[in-house]
Amino acid sequence: MSEADDHRGRLAALRAEMAREGLAGFIIPHADEHQSEYLPASAERLAWLTGFTGSAGTAIVLADAAAVFVDGRYTLQVVAEVDGALFAPQHLVEMPPARWLAEHVHAGDRIGYDPWLMTVAEVRRLAAACAGAGAEFVPVACNLVDQVWTDRPEPPTGAVSLHPVSLAGEAADDKITRLQQMVADRKADAAVLGQADSIAWTFNLRGSDIAHNPVALAWAILPRSGKPSLFIDGRKLSNAVRDALSGLAVISEPARLPDALAKLGRDKAAVLVEPRMTAEAVAKLVIGAGGTIVEGADPASLPKARKNETEIAGSRRAHIRDGAAMVRFLAWLDANAEAGIDEITAAGRLAALRAETAKADGSELVDLSFDTISGAGPNGAIVHYRVSPETNRTLEPGSLYLVDSGAQYRDGTTDITRTVAIGAPSAGMRDRFTRVLKGHIAVASARFPAGTTGIQLDAFARRPLWEAGLDFDHGTGHGIGSFLSVHEGPVSISKRGEAPLEPGMILSDEPGFYKTGAYGIRIENLVLVTPPAEIPDGERAMLGFETLSWCPIDRRLIDSDLLSPAEIAWVDAYHARLAPLLGRLLDDTEKEWLVAATLPLRTPSA
Repeated sequence: MSEADDHRGRLAALRAEMAREGLAGFIIPHADEHQSEYLPASAERLAWLTGFTGSAGTAIVLADAAAVFVDGRYTLQVVAEVDGALFAPQHLVEMPPARWLAEHVHAGDRIGYDPWLMTVAEVRRLAAACAGAGAEFVPVACNLVDQVWTDRPEPPTGAVSLHPVSLAGEAADDKITRLQQMVADRKADAAVLGQADSIAWTFNLRGSDIAHNPVALAWAILPRSGKPSLFIDGRKLSNAVRDALSGLAVISEPARLPDALAKLGRDKAAVLVEPRMTAEAVAKLVIGAGGTIVEGADPASLPKARKNETEIAGSRRAHIRDGAAMVRFLAWLDANAEAGIDEITAAGRLAALRAETAKADGSELVDLSFDTISGAGPNGAIVHYRVSPETNRTLEPGSLYLVDSGAQYRDGTTDITRTVAIGAPSAGMRDRFTRVLKGHIAVASARFPAGTTGIQLDAFARRPLWEAGLDFDHGTGHGIGSFLSVHEGPVSISKRGEAPLEPGMILSDEPGFYKTGAYGIRIENLVLVTPPAEIPDGERAMLGFETLSWCPIDRRLIDSDLLSPAEIAWVDAYHARLAPLLGRLLDDTEKEWLVAATLPLRTPSA
């Protein structure tokens, strides 16, 4: 049976289940109960049903129509992976799921959803869309996909470890006390924590339930005073870890969570939840038992994003060893590109060099921080491309190669993208690359007052592209965790980045350009928000960014005639720092390559 036949059969089975339940439609989000970005295999319902493997998306299945909604990162990928005869691909900005639903449902229809997989805010939005068409949005007791997914994997039971204060910078009991004060300040009696990275940060634990994300899937109830409750599968806990966590919280199995939420309701508690990140089922259990919901931010979200001095120092160390691994990789790539390297070989070599370099630095590569995006030629134009044996391409002369990768070290998480020329680049490639570089520099060198949001900075990265009638369909930057999730809220540099940037936050700076069917360009470093500092003759102190990532930017792709003197000075100053920072982790040949790769821009290439 072909893959297309598999998905056709699965869709038919789901529709039969919908008919048995008296439903005219069903929603399948890319989500688990914790609203994780990256999912365990047991929660990959969207991929199982449709074939779409991206990290964000939603499917709506009706009796006579079905669609998959993705953002701009995945418009090419969804077409390549999903049978358009079964699921119509939709851009969720141009055609939001709520609008599509309102246009396709009929009066009297019952549209089902799993309240553990959809957030309070999502349910509110889609319920309103259904109501406007005279339809009803109804929760189901059992997920309909699970009813027909006969070989669904078991949920993960990865081992939990403790994250030492020497790396965390703050004891878990002190964090809990801080968060409890925040709960009290919101006039709430308790907060429900469902996001795995919030729980990992709060309790100084790390896990292995999700590939590349050192988190454990769990829940916590944080009262305004007294011991929190931690709901986690006991199979994940060694005796030593259980003993340590028991000193911080009452440990229970996740199956006990609904009873605990109902008890909060019976006690008439006011419970703080983040409506955009908390399962609708949580609110329903509290309200249904007599409690009330206080809508507000996850109390761990901002403290987690504001890295302390210990975490910042760890990130700086991690980026030096990571930068050295990247230099070793690019030197190898330059020496061997004409030998017919393919995307899979390149990604494997980079992973091996990261492990070697970390060991040489007396550290450990715990994992990659995501599947390496290793895109040659037209594959580089697929923003979140994932190489497979079927799509694997050889790096060819006259093309561009985009590599977006990162690592999980115990002292920090990294994420870096470089685009390199294989052979001689065209004038058009150099123009586009230089415009992306100008946007990258504009963000990296920005000075801005307290209260500035990512929305305000996003245009800095886009202006050089806009001037040429160009743009990119992803955010300019995302937050990043400290040996935690590679994508961390609440901050971002994007058209939706509403949270103010604050000192200690770490974000990516990654503008790009993608020419469908030809090549992709992205330049990404991580940057740290620095405290307010005076500017000579200025009237108020300004925040700024400190660059954390260290790796050459391909001089062969830079048209220095398009750069201002200040931009040229930025590139030369950045390159001048690389050899002193990274040299101790490089051999003589790699050092020679680095010297040539970082010559001043007005100097001809060696």
